[in-house]
Amino acid sequence: MGYGYTIGGEHYVFADLKTLLAKASPLRSGDQLAGLAASSDAQRIAARHALASLPLETFLNTALVPYEDDDVTRLIIDTHDKAAFAPLSSMTVGDFRNWLLSDAATTEALARVAPGITPEMAAAVSKIMRNQDLMSVARKITVITRFRNTIGLPGHLSTRLQPNHPTDDLKGIAASTLDGLLYGSGDAVIGINPATDSVANGFALLDMLDHARQHYNIPTQTCVLTHVTNTIEIMNKGGAVDLVFQSIAGTQKANEGFGVTLSVLQEAYDAALSLKRGTTGQNVMYFETGQGAALSAGAHHGIDQQTVETRAYAVARAYNPLLVNTVVGFIGPEYLYDGKQIVRAGLEDHFCAKLMGVPMGCDACYTNHAEADQDDMDNLMVLLAAAGITFLIGVPGADDIMLNYQSLSFHDLLALRNLMNLKPAPEFAAWLEQMGLYDTATERMLDVPAAQSQLRLMVG
Repeated sequence: MGYGYTIGGEHYVFADLKTLLAKASPLRSGDQLAGLAASSDAQRIAARHALASLPLETFLNTALVPYEDDDVTRLIIDTHDKAAFAPLSSMTVGDFRNWLLSDAATTEALARVAPGITPEMAAAVSKIMRNQDLMSVARKITVITRFRNTIGLPGHLSTRLQPNHPTDDLKGIAASTLDGLLYGSGDAVIGINPATDSVANGFALLDMLDHARQHYNIPTQTCVLTHVTNTIEIMNKGGAVDLVFQSIAGTQKANEGFGVTLSVLQEAYDAALSLKRGTTGQNVMYFETGQGAALSAGAHHGIDQQTVETRAYAVARAYNPLLVNTVVGFIGPEYLYDGKQIVRAGLEDHFCAKLMGVPMGCDACYTNHAEADQDDMDNLMVLLAAAGITFLIGVPGADDIMLNYQSLSFHDLLALRNLMNLKPAPEFAAWLEQMGLYDTATERMLDVPAAQSQLRLMVG
C-alpha cells in the first residue's frame, strides 16, 4: 500500500510504510548511508504530513519485518495490550501527538496506555514532534524501578558510575569508583565495561565491587557489562551478580549479531530473579541500545535507524529492567554525524522509551572523529534533565580511557543536579549524608575531608 501527499504543487508518493517512516525522519547520516533518507526538505515535510494522517491501527496490521521471520516482531504483536490501546484506537498519528501534548495526557493516563503503544507508533509520532514536544511529553512520564534503591522518582536524577580501566586493574577501578562516590555518583549502578570479556575476569571484578559495596553499606547495585552468557555462567558459579547486562537491538538478526536471543535473555532474567539480591525491588536487567546498531550489523531490514532503535525498547520492556540507556553518540559519525544529530537522537530515544514504559537513561557521548564536542554534551544533558531523564552516565574527566570516547564527568553530573535542583535516589542520598558528603536539607554535596579520607581506604 502506498502513501502520498502534495506540497508546493508536487505530489510525493511513498511506496510503503517503511519508506514513509524513513522519509519523515529528521536528517541523519545513518539513513543517508543506508539510502533511506529523504532527498529534500520538501519530501521530508510531505512524508510528515502523510504520516500525521495515518491511523495508529495501521501499525497493528502492517509489520515492518515479517512476523514469521523475526522474533522481535512476534514479541511486539503477541504482547500487545489491546485494552491499553483502546483509548488511542481511533486516533491518527497526528491526533496522537495532539493528545500527548494536551492536559488530558496526564502522568496516570500515559502510564495506562503505555502497554498498548508499539515501538512503531512511538517512532512515528516522534517524527512529527519538535525537540520541545519530545521533552514536554517525556517530562510527564514517570517510570519507577527498584533494586537496592528507588530510581526514576520525579525531581531525581540518578547516575551510573563507570570506572572503566584499560587493563581492568583493581586499584585503578577502585580509584575511579572513589572519585565518583565523592561527587555523589553511582546511585543507578556502579558498572564496569571490562577490558577482558571473560567469565573469570567478570567474576573477579564483581567480587571486588560487591566487597566495597558491602563494606561501606552502599545502597546501590553493581554490574560488569560482560556478555549475557558470561553472566549466566558467573551466576552458576556463585558470583555476586546484581544486574544482568546485555546490548540489544530491534531485530532478531541484529540481536544475533550481539550473540543473543530472546530465550537467552529469559534464561538470564529468571536466573537473576532467583538470586533475590535486591532489597527494595526485583528489577534485575540492564540493557544498552543505540541508533545505528542494526544498520552497522546489516540487520535493519530497510528500516530507518530511529524506528529500528525503538523496536529494541520492546525487547527491553519484556524483561522488566531496572535500567536501560541509549549510548547515543557512541557508534560514530557514520550514523549520527554531528552534535545536532546526536542531541536530536538522544531526545527521541528518551521520549520513545519512556512512552513505552521503559526506564530510560542516556550516555551523552561522542567519538573523537564526530563533529561534536563537550558543549554539545552539556546541551544534551541539560535538555534530558529538563525532560525527566532517569539516569546519565559519568566517567572520570568525561574521558573513557578504556573505550576511547567522550562522555560526561562526575563533576558535570554534580553541576547538573545543582543547576536543575535534582536529587539522587533517596536511599543513596541518605547514605551520602551518613558519610558526611551530603546535606539533605539543602540537597547539596559537601566537601568534607574526613569522609573523603574514610572512603579513600577503598584504594589502599
